[in-house]
Amino acid sequence: MRIAMWSGPRNLSTAMLYSFGARSDCAVWDEPYYGAYLHETGLEHPMGEEIMAHWPRDPNEISARCLGEIPDQKSVFYQKHMCHHMIPKFDRDWISNMTNVFLIRHPARVLASYAAKRENPNLDDIGFRQQGELFDQLHNTQNAPPVVIDSYDIRENPEKMLRKLCTAIGLKFETAMLSWPKGGHKDDGPWAPHWYPAVHNSTGFAGVEGPLPSLDGELAMVCEQAMPHYQDMAAFKI
Repeated sequence: MRIAMWSGPRNLSTAMLYSFGARSDCAVWDEPYYGAYLHETGLEHPMGEEIMAHWPRDPNEISARCLGEIPDQKSVFYQKHMCHHMIPKFDRDWISNMTNVFLIRHPARVLASYAAKRENPNLDDIGFRQQGELFDQLHNTQNAPPVVIDSYDIRENPEKMLRKLCTAIGLKFETAMLSWPKGGHKDDGPWAPHWYPAVHNSTGFAGVEGPLPSLDGELAMVCEQAMPHYQDMAAFKI
């Protein structure tokens, strides 16, 4: 099984990678397209030079590896994908051959978290528009909508939601998915020192989230732009 987990940044995506990485049968790949995305767009990101130096930059090579042999002689290949990395010039045909899951989070929570790491995020930085496009692409070409799971629900009851997710994609649940060793994962991307300190200090999913953060100015405007995409996908969440 090859799982493509589609999200934007600050969506519980790294914790989910660690969760699947704790399984006995699962290899993981952290944001395969990040280097290609930075190379093609020329955008400046924290640790951008290190990312492009150590991560693949050829999108065709990446998609072939996504569909290719599963590393470490495992039977499950979990791939953490950022939706905004899939720029229009990158081929998307390979996606239909994956088990696709859409990980969503309320835009206000995403923006409050993202802005603490990188200033002045816009709609394209947080991936909701691109996530909606990918969801629609798959929904329009298959018999059933793709699986959607909300990070809020995972944090509220990790075991319940991971069991539901495994059932939805035809995978046996393992209790090992509920915890992981402190200190990071051997397959972390080179950007981990900037983005992952909180997850590196964790041994499991964080507790239930509190009230929605209050946003103003540009962040509030971006949140308003992102909400329709979030709500459209949330209507299908498990």
